[in-house]
Order: sequence, then C-alpha cells, then structure tokens
Amino acid sequence: RPSGYVGGKAPMFSFTRLRGADPVLGVEMASTGEVACFGADKHEAFLKALMSTGFKMPEKSILVSVQESLQDEMVHSIHSLQELGYEIFATARTHAYLTEKHVPATLVRYPNGPEGSPEVSSLLREKEIDLVINLPTSESKEIDNNYLIRRTSVDFGIPLLTNPQLVKLFAESLVRHKRGELLGLEAKSLFDHYQSETEEDTWSGMSEFH
Repeated sequence: RPSGYVGGKAPMFSFTRLRGADPVLGVEMASTGEVACFGADKHEAFLKALMSTGFKMPEKSILVSVQESLQDEMVHSIHSLQELGYEIFATARTHAYLTEKHVPATLVRYPNGPEGSPEVSSLLREKEIDLVINLPTSESKEIDNNYLIRRTSVDFGIPLLTNPQLVKLFAESLVRHKRGELLGLEAKSLFDHYQSETEEDTWSGMSEFH
C-alpha cells in the first residue's frame, strides 16, 4: 500500500448537455464519470481531482448566494475567499448578512429585483464572475432566481458549487494553495507516475502494473 499519499475522487456531470436541467445534486443522482487523484494531503488531492474534471480556478471574482439557515456556517469560508483578494458579489439577503459581519461584498440583484445594482444574470453572461457558490435548501424562497443563477452558470461555462461541505473544503484548499503550502496541483497520469518511480518507491513489483 502506498504511503505518504491521500486519494480523492471528483465526479463529472453532463449538465451542459441537458438543456434546461437544474444543476443541483440530489441523493439519487449518478455522475457520468469521475477523476481520482493522489496528493500529499486531502487538500492537494481534492484540488487536483477537481481541476482534472475541467474545473477552472477563480481569478478575480466570486458570486455567493447562501440560504439564511446556512449563513452562519458559511461565513468563515466566504471571508477566507475575500481575504485572498477575490471580489465577492452577493445577492440581497447574503449581502445584508455579510455586511453585518463586516465582510466586504458587492450587492447584485436578481433579474426581477429593484434597479440600482448590477443584475446577476448579465454579470454571468458577460463572464464578470469566475465562480458561483449557490447554496439553497428546502427553505429557499427564491427558487426561480436560484435556478436561473445555476443554469446560467452552467450554460456559460462558469464553475458552480452547490454543496456546503464542498465549499468549505474548497476554501480551505485554496487558502493553502495561495500560501504555497501545497506541493503542486499538476496531475500526472498513473503511467507517467510509474515511469518516474524507482524500485525503492514501488509498493508492488516493478513488473506489475508498470
């Protein structure tokens, strides 16, 4: 058994081919594929696997829209992303909460919202946002607007996170990556890894799986 590595898998979905489908996961959904990667720890393995699915790391801006019952749980992760230098855009209730907690954010409005602030679907279509964090629950009232945010993100190729645990791990991993604490995020294929191994490195015979 290999030592010094942590393994992680990231699923791949085909929402871009399913026109009109809501890209939020349910308990019975199955992925169309998955990518497994090894890293020095869970954060490195997670980011490697995520990026290997085609996930693009955000460069400048992140949109957050979080159901009120999850806001206390998610504020630390959002604040961590803001401290990394990302501009945070937030929908009305999320923006009000972040303002209360002294987390800088720019207010955006839903398509049917009042004039005076940037409209969210326009920002997504114009690629002004690099990552969307949309965390609804069964208590969500903005069902149609949340669907529009998720669907527009997928249709315009903008990475989308809809799971609180995933957002927490992503924020933790990104902080460590930006601090230079991860060894590297360039994933090699299994066969490339085998070619670089020495006999002392192998956990199986040199003739097995090589």
